[in-house]
Amino acid sequence: MSDLPTRVRICEEGPREGFQSEPVGIATQDKVALIDALAQSGLRDIACCSFVDTTRVPQMADAEAIAAGLTKRDGVHYTGLWLNRAGFQRARATKLDLTGLVVSSASETFGIRNNNRDRAGMQTSQATLMTDYRDAGVDVFSAYVFTAFGCNFEGAIAPALVMRAIEGLLQIVENPEVVYLCDTIGSATPSSVERLVAEVRSRWPDLPLGLHLHDTRGVGMANALVGLQLGIARFDTSIGGLGGCPFAGNAAAAGNLCTEDLAYLCEEMGIETGLDLNALIEAAKMAERIVGHALPGKLKQAGLPVA
Repeated sequence: MSDLPTRVRICEEGPREGFQSEPVGIATQDKVALIDALAQSGLRDIACCSFVDTTRVPQMADAEAIAAGLTKRDGVHYTGLWLNRAGFQRARATKLDLTGLVVSSASETFGIRNNNRDRAGMQTSQATLMTDYRDAGVDVFSAYVFTAFGCNFEGAIAPALVMRAIEGLLQIVENPEVVYLCDTIGSATPSSVERLVAEVRSRWPDLPLGLHLHDTRGVGMANALVGLQLGIARFDTSIGGLGGCPFAGNAAAAGNLCTEDLAYLCEEMGIETGLDLNALIEAAKMAERIVGHALPGKLKQAGLPVA
């Protein structure tokens, strides 16, 4: 385990990806309350909402209201997601903390279903976004490759397709702070995580990588452990294990990697997160009350071990 990072950066996706996978009707004030509770746990990166087509993702129709309702805490980065320039312009009109992002999909079919664009169209759209970022004085910090480990439409994804997607992103932005390999439908396994990370690093040894994992088939934490052993220090997670991708199919949509469970694993391995586990447990219980059903996270059920 010599490659274990000394510290990991956990980026919270529950208020965004989590709530957009729930039925319409969650009150805006409840979303804002959860974001505030998460901010009090020590999380420094919280994805609050998505600026996307509200006919396709009606759960995010209140994105502007969420942003307006936030009481910001110092040191917390309140972000949102957009996939095109229209979404960016909506986000730009709010008080969210804007950092640029670019996206691609290893599966072209998923890109068409999720973004309404084929591979070439997505590349053009992201290049246009870069112009908007420059005009707005916004730096690009992150790049995302969707369906890096599998696709519910195309099945297994060859590493060559992931490399092609990364290559396209690096043509748009030279030095992203992190490139996330996204297990969008929860098909990754420990061996496929190890294999894909090795392939990417063989091509781009110095490219900083992150993992966006789901626990759809129960191996999300095992995948995260492999990532940690490979030195990965950036993870997207969701409080309580809330959420998934609404375009990945009903069975595949359930269960992002759980924030508090990953934070607990890191603490037990001596890896710093800067997070308050008790505060995360309370936030997970709040999320469960808000959605009105059990969430899959384990630590909120069992609690911390007795010292």
